Amino acid sequence: MWLINTALRRPFTILVLVIAIALGAGLAYSRMAVDIFPTLNLPVIYVAQPYGGMDPAQMESFLVSYYEYHFLYVAGIEHVESKSIQNTGLIKLFFHPGTDMSQALAQVIAYVERSKAFMPPGTVNPFVMRFDAGSVPVGQLVFASETRNLGEISDLALFRVRPLFSTLPGVSAPPPFGGNQRTVLVRVDPERLRSFSMSPDEVVKAVASSSAILPSGTLRTGDLARIAAVNGVVRDIKELNDVPIRNGAGANVYIRDVATVENGSDVLTGYGYVNGKRAVYIPVTKRAEASTLDVINRVKAELPRFQSLVPEDIKITFELDQSPLVKNSLRTLAIEALLGALLTGLMVLLFLRDFRSALIVVITIPFSLLAGVVGLWLTGQTLNLMTLGGLALAVGILVDEATVEIENVNTHLEHGEPPRVAAFKAASQTVVPRFLSMLAVLAVFVPSLFMTGVARGLFVPLSLAVGFAMLSSYLLSSTLVPVLAAWLLRPKHAKHVVPPSGGIARMHEIPPEGGTTYGTYINLINRLMKVHWLAFACYLLITFGIVTLLAPRLGTDIFPNTETGMFQLRLRAATGTRVERTEVLLQKALATIQAEANNNVDISLGLAGIHPPSFPVNVIHLWTSGPHEAVLTIALKKGSGIRTEALKERLRKRLPEVIPNVALSFEAGDVVTKIMNFGAPTPIEVVTSGPNLANNRAHAEKVMAELKKISALRDLQFDQPLDYPTVNINVDRKRAGQLGVTVEQVGRSLIAATSSSRFTQPIYWRDPASGTAYQVQVEVPQARMNSIEELQSIPVSLPNGSHALAGDVAEMSFGTMVGEYDRYNQQRMVTI
Repeated sequence: MWLINTALRRPFTILVLVIAIALGAGLAYSRMAVDIFPTLNLPVIYVAQPYGGMDPAQMESFLVSYYEYHFLYVAGIEHVESKSIQNTGLIKLFFHPGTDMSQALAQVIAYVERSKAFMPPGTVNPFVMRFDAGSVPVGQLVFASETRNLGEISDLALFRVRPLFSTLPGVSAPPPFGGNQRTVLVRVDPERLRSFSMSPDEVVKAVASSSAILPSGTLRTGDLARIAAVNGVVRDIKELNDVPIRNGAGANVYIRDVATVENGSDVLTGYGYVNGKRAVYIPVTKRAEASTLDVINRVKAELPRFQSLVPEDIKITFELDQSPLVKNSLRTLAIEALLGALLTGLMVLLFLRDFRSALIVVITIPFSLLAGVVGLWLTGQTLNLMTLGGLALAVGILVDEATVEIENVNTHLEHGEPPRVAAFKAASQTVVPRFLSMLAVLAVFVPSLFMTGVARGLFVPLSLAVGFAMLSSYLLSSTLVPVLAAWLLRPKHAKHVVPPSGGIARMHEIPPEGGTTYGTYINLINRLMKVHWLAFACYLLITFGIVTLLAPRLGTDIFPNTETGMFQLRLRAATGTRVERTEVLLQKALATIQAEANNNVDISLGLAGIHPPSFPVNVIHLWTSGPHEAVLTIALKKGSGIRTEALKERLRKRLPEVIPNVALSFEAGDVVTKIMNFGAPTPIEVVTSGPNLANNRAHAEKVMAELKKISALRDLQFDQPLDYPTVNINVDRKRAGQLGVTVEQVGRSLIAATSSSRFTQPIYWRDPASGTAYQVQVEVPQARMNSIEELQSIPVSLPNGSHALAGDVAEMSFGTMVGEYDRYNQQRMVTI
């Protein structure tokens, strides 16, 4: 009561406060982050560990298992999952809801350091990263060129653009996707090696001894202290051609006699694809506290500056922009508020036939929403899908406060009361009912305060948005509405009122016996009141029937399915398929998608193969288990009218005809679903876990057979390759010992022949033009090593200066092994 009285006595104070709310909302909007989701505090941490040259079994046993053992000591840990493939291990730590993730992250880093003490020499520190709403890319920075290869583009993107790109406020950028690290390649000709009876390891040792990183000294000459630097590392890579491998008795053998030296890239592991052409792209990820819109706007604004850092034949564009999702939410809120205000005003105008009354109701809606924005800002919330959804939800509810108030004011005016008196009495009569009505609405959202984990992070901001808007509406209807009513509404002549004839009918100028709609309604209510128990029983019966029949048919999900026009397709060719063959399959799949979509594909972006071990953090953003996998993200043109789910069903039928024996899996392409999947590629995973992998697999195949009987499931397949093709190289230690050679010496020669020396002998070269250091690696061209016979003919150095072939000390045969080891709390598992 005092609030209403104060408002009518000091109306200008109320107006000033309302104006302050509007100005405060403007300030809040300029200061608040605009994002897709609120701060979810997702209880997940990733650890990505590279070790070039390790096969999946070695990664699992010598590195990942030590991490799993030590991470179980971290406070709040719920479970640990891991994946191990060649060169890379990925550990995913899940924590109990409510865990202090900052403290958990610090403990994880501490146990990483302890775990490394048990690992093989040369193990580098892993990448440790929290998974949150910012871990999912909000766009892609694409580098494309018609004239340059992926290695050149990747190097320019990594060392020219990324340093500027990563320092933008709120931006976090991983290394480029689709390229590889630039290196100096010493390509050895195996035929020439055999002609000189020379092992690849001899070449590696010669290059390493001629490119040593040596300390520089100081020479004092007169008044000067000169830096005495030795050219331990060659200044020009062409100098490596003159490095002697053998000298002394007999003809000298130089690098140029058995190899060529060139600028190039590390061993090929994958291709990046944009619109069907090879390209390089950097995912645009944001930091947890940054605004999605701000980050995207900054990146777009800096595109001309990025372009100036690279040659003109490389074009830089920003693709797969996720900001329209937030912009559409803001636009929807504005439209919702506008429609709510107009429709409510129209209803008031139709029933009360008073334009001024309708105007008062309409005015309260935007001010209630603005006050809600101020409340969200003061409580540290952001503008996101949940808070905007809460404000939009509140629009339909908060209009009731002002509508009830203004209708009661008009009732008092019709009794002949002055506007000021009518406003005071009307507000006083409805203040308690309106307050109880507000509490009844807010009570629905109270359970969100008792939620935990992600659900709490999602629904508490929504509840706060509704609560602040409702509270603001109640206060405005108790202050601003009486003030405006006293000022704007005009006195009316008193009308004759017919006393009500029924207990339900209220005082009104239309008698309940009249033939109007209102009179008919009152008569119906009066009749129902005479049989109210029967009416109540019928209501319960109808309600129970609807709930019983319809509720089981409704799906359950955190978010409804929305038509985003985006999807992601994962292709799995035969296990171990070369990346060049996978690339062809990717091109065929893209052509089929274009045809089925009637050329309505706006942009396609994909990766064929796996990330190189030089960029292990990339596996956190996109995981592939081998060169046989490819991932393709498709964005359809706006206004195409194509339903994504219908297109997927057509592709499920068409693609097996175009690319047979390729497993297909449609995954989330939009940022909302990716975040809700916690980084998993699919929303459902069925895991068979136990101490024996063979038994796990046998049981998983039975489970798969049963799952295929469920018609609602799609794209069923095993997640990891279990029969990866191998070449089994079994060194005969007795024979090797008789020849005076060790397993390590045999292995070094074979590694240079099948991979490169960078995994056994680090050698460096400094680019004097840029000051960037690159590795030098000795390798046999992959195209030359295409059979077991070629591998058997690789020379191995013996201690007496003579040579043997690898086939003399090792048996080689084709076989298979597990291509990816997945574990759950140190237990191997098979995932469907």
